[in-house]
Amino acid sequence: MPEAGPILYIASELPKLSETFVYREILALRFKGIDVRVASVHAQMDNFARPELAELKRDAVVVYQGGVLGVLVDVMLETMGHPLPTAMTMLHAKLDPLCAKGLTITGRFKAFYQYLAGISLARRVRDTGVRHIHAHFAHVPATIAMAAAKQLGIPFSFTGHANDLFQHRSLLEEKLDRAAFVACISSWHNHWYGSVRRAARDNRPVIRCGVDLTDYAPASQSPGLIVSVARLVEKKGLDTLIQACAMLRDRGVHFRCKVAGDGPMRGALASMITQHGLADSVELLGPLPNEQIRDLVGSASIFCLPCRDDSSGDRDGIPVALMEAMACQVATVSGDLPAIRELIDDRISGRLVPGGDAEALAGTLEELLESAELRQRLGVEGRKRIAQEFDLSINADRMIKALRTLGGLA
Repeated sequence: MPEAGPILYIASELPKLSETFVYREILALRFKGIDVRVASVHAQMDNFARPELAELKRDAVVVYQGGVLGVLVDVMLETMGHPLPTAMTMLHAKLDPLCAKGLTITGRFKAFYQYLAGISLARRVRDTGVRHIHAHFAHVPATIAMAAAKQLGIPFSFTGHANDLFQHRSLLEEKLDRAAFVACISSWHNHWYGSVRRAARDNRPVIRCGVDLTDYAPASQSPGLIVSVARLVEKKGLDTLIQACAMLRDRGVHFRCKVAGDGPMRGALASMITQHGLADSVELLGPLPNEQIRDLVGSASIFCLPCRDDSSGDRDGIPVALMEAMACQVATVSGDLPAIRELIDDRISGRLVPGGDAEALAGTLEELLESAELRQRLGVEGRKRIAQEFDLSINADRMIKALRTLGGLA
């Protein structure tokens, strides 16, 4: 018998292959006896070979599936069946976007519609007896969760990550005020939320995005292979990696570099590879299935993700790709960002380099390529760090504790 729940998890797309941390958390909670239902803001178009992911897709309530008309019909029916809660939720729907900081006119209209979508979601899950709603990502999913929870008269919580906090922030102050708790993926995030909303509230537990170590065992590594896995966007620093690879080539260092992932910078990165004459050394692999990603990362001598602040002010939290590489016992190099320092202790469990500094990155990569002993030591300590703090089971237990002590579950 489930120990608590049911609870509802919501994300922009659920399940989504590139957001492994969301569905891993859900599956881990279910394994521990929590009755977790799922909702997805948008329909998920991917096909999933793993039965448990296919089941998540099949069972997910798709918030926007009926379009604007479907949402409006649900709001009308909620108004008829539950007039007082709907009136209160609609009051928030009008006042919050109007008074919110930093929203454009378009953003205010979008937030209003997300409130309507929250009322629609509440109608569609009411009969399940959902007792708590948790959103992954602090922008659209959390807005819909906040509205649905208001409509149902239940608590909500959310986990914020990166561009949902820095680049696409929406109604964050209101969510921090009203959430039963905020799951922080790092202590840095905890302090940062406190700078946004300074009210002293003991409701921001650190709950990491976890990795199941049994899925990421150490493997045979290919000599000289540098691997990176990321969405190809500015904040990942892959242009810095290509510049560093050009420096390594010019110094006569033997290496190969493979980058898996897709994104808006793919064309620009491909042009850089051509301009630097790196076609024989650096390869853009495009998007790959998770199983191939795991094999690729495990075969690396070095995993490199030189994250930095981008020109819009966006930055990474703690990229799951770094955790997975460390779980594979691969020596890992990343950009020196505050949250990432909680994952990588420089020169102990990996290496940190200043964001955007290709010279420093090239020097670090060269040192690692030339020392198998150093790579091995950093890899072993990196895996230990994952086991101690970023293990999936440990962090699922932290979420269960938060749901019970802060989220109102038995």
